[in-house]
This record gives sequence, structure tokens and C-alpha cells, in this order.
Amino acid sequence: MYDIRKVQMVEGYAAVSPQIDATQELYWVARCREGDQVALSCLISKHRVRLVRAATNLLRDRNEAEDIAQEAFLKAFRELAKLREDRAFAGYLYRICIRLCMDRLRLKRPEMVEFDPSEPCEGKNIENKVLIEKLLLKLPHELRATLVLREMEQLSYEEVAEVMRVPIGTVRSRLHTARERFRSLWIEATKE
Repeated sequence: MYDIRKVQMVEGYAAVSPQIDATQELYWVARCREGDQVALSCLISKHRVRLVRAATNLLRDRNEAEDIAQEAFLKAFRELAKLREDRAFAGYLYRICIRLCMDRLRLKRPEMVEFDPSEPCEGKNIENKVLIEKLLLKLPHELRATLVLREMEQLSYEEVAEVMRVPIGTVRSRLHTARERFRSLWIEATKE
């Protein structure tokens, strides 16, 4: 099995920036279709960090996110022939990753997250991050995914709609609901 965590850049490609343009990515995808391992490594290097971060934000578990990211890469490369040439590889890959995350979340039983609103929140960065994580876990999977993709991953409404395979109107509606629920949870958690 090909372990994406152990990919090293081949000499000559080591200086390639993760901020490559779409033309270069299309070239790498075409080379991957021909079995080019260097192009495969380049695509993994470009997308791995962001893919793992997105999965971690959804699953709230770094190890599970690493597994999902690897599974997403494997599935994307196995089914690369299905990707239309006019479609972006990144959207295709993220859509696979988010679907895998959502499937994993559906299989899990909801965990009860205990939060004591009497605990003081002093606004420190780490305390806020912990609180945000606890509050995100209280949101339903679809709302959490929409909020994370839009607010934390900074995807556009169109990209979120494409990744989640829902209309843009559904994204806007879910995002509004997620923000409102999160806001009320935040207010309740931080009131003194």
C-alpha cells in the first residue's frame, strides 16, 4: 500500500511551491494517469496538509484524519480516470475526503460532550480553541461540516456546495443555521 505520510519529493521537484497554478496541476494529473510517481508525489505534497486539516476539523481526531486523508488520496488516484479533464483535481479530492468524513461521522455514535458553563473563559487563545472544539461537537454533522469548510477552510460557497454535493442555497441555509446555533452555544458557554 502507498503510504502518503512517507512521500518524499524527488530531486528536481523539491522546490515546487504548494501554491502551484491550475495548469501545473492539470499537467500532474495527466502524468498521474500515465503512472508517473513523481507527479503523484507532487499532488500529494500540494494537497496533503490542507486535506488532513479539513478532515481533522470535521472529525476532531488527528489520527483518524490522517487515515481519511490517505483513504481519500487512494480513492482519488484509483478513480482518476473518472475525473473529467475540465474539472479541478482539488475539488474532486476534497469532495472524496468530505464524503469519507461524513460517512465516518454517521457510523460513530454521538459522544456526549460535557461542558460546564460556570468555568471561566478568559479569552486566551488555547482556551478559546478548546471551547470551539467542544461547541463544534454539539452541532449535527452536516452543519458542522458546512461551518468548518466555509469558516475554517475558507472555501467559497460554490466550493462547499460542490464538495458536499448540495445546492448553493442549501449551503447558505445550513451555514446560517450553523452560525446561529454556534453563536447561541458560545453565548451560553461564555456568559458569567
